[in-house]
Amino acid sequence: MSSTINGGISYWYADHGIPSPREPLPGDESADVCIVGGGYTGLWTAYYLKKAAPFLRITVLEQKFCGYGASGRNGGWLYNGIAGRDRYARLHGKEAAVRLQEAMNDTVDEVIRTAAAEQIDADIHHGGVLEVAYTPAQLARLKEFHATELAYGEKDRTLHGARETADRVRVSGAVGSTWTPHGARLHPVKLVKGLAAAVEALGVTIHESTPVTEIKPKHAITPYGTVRAPYVLRCTEGFTASLKGQRRTWLPMNSSMIATEPLTDAQWESIGWEGRETLGDMAHAYMYAQRTADGRIALGGRGVPYRYGSKTDTPANAGRTQPATIEALREILTRFFPQLAGVEVAHAWSGVLGVPRDWCATVTLDRATGLGWAGGYVGSGVTTANLAARTLRDLVQQDSGQAGPTDLTTLPWVNHKVRKWEPEPFRWLGVQGMYATYRSADRHELTAPTAETPRLARIADRLSGRH
Repeated sequence: MSSTINGGISYWYADHGIPSPREPLPGDESADVCIVGGGYTGLWTAYYLKKAAPFLRITVLEQKFCGYGASGRNGGWLYNGIAGRDRYARLHGKEAAVRLQEAMNDTVDEVIRTAAAEQIDADIHHGGVLEVAYTPAQLARLKEFHATELAYGEKDRTLHGARETADRVRVSGAVGSTWTPHGARLHPVKLVKGLAAAVEALGVTIHESTPVTEIKPKHAITPYGTVRAPYVLRCTEGFTASLKGQRRTWLPMNSSMIATEPLTDAQWESIGWEGRETLGDMAHAYMYAQRTADGRIALGGRGVPYRYGSKTDTPANAGRTQPATIEALREILTRFFPQLAGVEVAHAWSGVLGVPRDWCATVTLDRATGLGWAGGYVGSGVTTANLAARTLRDLVQQDSGQAGPTDLTTLPWVNHKVRKWEPEPFRWLGVQGMYATYRSADRHELTAPTAETPRLARIADRLSGRH
């Protein structure tokens, strides 16, 4: 582990370089739309709004640089999962939730199409998503998950036994898997850098190193001045808690990743993975992985899931990860692929994602104030951010009289309201307790030959709001 580069934002930046800084806000400005946050959500929103209405004056304010947060640190999973679908089915009916799922399926293709149209080379490989089970309890959950996805209209999903799973990826002890074509691997930083460049080329103004301290109707307030606009859209995801009055809105959940050194041809031959599917499992504290374009395995999971008081990292320790977390992720790697026991972990990093109290992603525009927001993606933001951005575009155009309602503005996650997280210390105690329970359940399932999910894990799901 001594040779592991720890932090430095993420491996993706080590691979592709930190971008040249854009100028901060020079003083008070006005715009038609002010977007707070220069990650995927903010940049996609600026992109689609400017494409739809080129006359709009759009300003993006970013506290550090575009892609500093989750957009530059994620696992590169462009896939069709969306947080809160089952709850939306209960609230709005199954048909509404099916429409939301179909929109997510289409969004995977939309991102791939748009990246190609804008000539953004983000190492995209459309290999689908493979999720594996390697215990009896995981296999039972996998079959239930597979059946649920079919019930939400995903007819092109397939279920595999142990032999068919090994034909795709030789995960040690895998007893089954489910695969969907609605997913792709990508390089997160190449996507966010290319998107920022495309947005600027359209005439959108981006100010970096400009932290927004407070959002009020028609005002985005920064230390350098205030941007006044009829519409102010909050696209800050896991960093939302740093805004005045938003500390308990979304919880900044921490996720950690490692990237190996490049594997040899012989090592890849022993693993398979020729389809370059994104790879996940059915554990309670689940993992996620990809085979990178340069021949590494990038693998992530929850380490220290939450910092007291909704804290996020600082530029001085950006992305730094605890040694115990690096070792835990390495153990997952070698559990999946024992033949990689001697492989070096070249890089480790962490970042935060946004979690609402009911674990439901949302898009909102308050027509009375002109304030909008999108996020709470709970780890599936690479795709969801694009759908959210196109929905924000439609909501702004509808409100301003440029267009009427669309299929996107009638999806069930639009204008969804959720209560705030509990105050400290209850917030910290709850999250720590939840993940301690999940990790205990996963350890139990590795040694207990039963298909029954431990009761404590089901209780944790209910108390946390996940189900």
